[in-house]
Amino acid sequence: MFYVYLVLSAVLIPVLDNFFDILRQPYSWWLVPVLFIAFFLGFVILHLAVTCIWIATANVNKPPKGTAAFRRLANITIPLLLKLTRVSVKVTGAEKIDPDKRMLFVCNHQHDFDPVIMLSVFPDSDLGFIGKKDIYKAMPFIAKAMHRLYCLPIDRENDRAAAKTVIEAARILKSGKASIGLFPEGYTSKTCELLPFRNGSFKIAYRAGADIAVCAINNTRSIPKRMFLRHTTVELRVLDVIPYEKYKDMATHELGDMIHAEMEAALAEMRSG
Repeated sequence: MFYVYLVLSAVLIPVLDNFFDILRQPYSWWLVPVLFIAFFLGFVILHLAVTCIWIATANVNKPPKGTAAFRRLANITIPLLLKLTRVSVKVTGAEKIDPDKRMLFVCNHQHDFDPVIMLSVFPDSDLGFIGKKDIYKAMPFIAKAMHRLYCLPIDRENDRAAAKTVIEAARILKSGKASIGLFPEGYTSKTCELLPFRNGSFKIAYRAGADIAVCAINNTRSIPKRMFLRHTTVELRVLDVIPYEKYKDMATHELGDMIHAEMEAALAEMRSG
């Protein structure tokens, strides 16, 4: 990415030099806003083109490469996407998260937009997500973008394959390459009510010896209905960060029940407010 912009800069410098000569001519003031808009649109188009090329060249069957550079690119693109779709995020409790520490993020799941919101709120946590295998089949381009961010597909109908995903996610988390984002309900809730948890997914945290950041998100299901037309405010709360030492002797169902109760209470408060 850096070299692309370097080459373009070398091309544009002579053009800009001539441009300033033109501006010195009488009656050329009207060119300033026109060219400013043209340069801005050109930058946006270039940025999107480079992003698409980078995603398209990803091989989901191999370990991701260039993840740090792609992460920086994603941290630029995602806020632009939120502005374009007229989405703002009200965040509470973000100060509880240490951006230098890799941990398991767990959150309720209302809409497919949830990971985008979490990536925008925690840009320094290097989040990768556990995603349904169906997404990788139905949307291969999105799957390649997810792969660049250390996201992993999980096949919930195949216990052996699901176990391999849990082991790989724990390895990534323990190595410090990325935090892992998890929606323990397994599916999006069409009613926005909190669904029962698939507690086996918490084994990622046990295996990695990682802290668990408990989050709650509300109103993402309104985004598709209002996108581009009206402003939508999404609320995300960081409820708690559970140290490994606190839960390491608990059974997965006990941990799941504790987090479920905390998340359910927070969602009820968010909806009533």
